[in-house]
Amino acid sequence: MTVNPINLLDVVALTVDLPDYNLWRGQVGTVVETLANGQAFEVEFSDRDGRTFESLGLRPEEIMVLHFEPASPDLKPEMARV
Repeated sequence: MTVNPINLLDVVALTVDLPDYNLWRGQVGTVVETLANGQAFEVEFSDRDGRTFESLGLRPEEIMVLHFEPASPDLKPEMARV
C-alpha cells in the first residue's frame, strides 16, 4: 500500500463500508476540509448532478486518494502504518 498526502479538494474513495451512512467501499467523494491537523478529513459525497447526499469526517485510513494521471517518479511507495 502506498501512503500519499491527502489535500483539500482531492478526489478520494472509501476503503471501508459505512452502513450507518449508506456509504460503501469504493464510493467517491471530495475532501472539503482538513480536520484535527490532518488527522481527519471532511469528505463530501455528491450524486451525478452535484447534489451532496452525505458529508462526514473520516480518518486517513478510511479513504484513498484517486489519481487521474501517471504518478510522479519522485513518489516513493511506503508501507502504511495502521
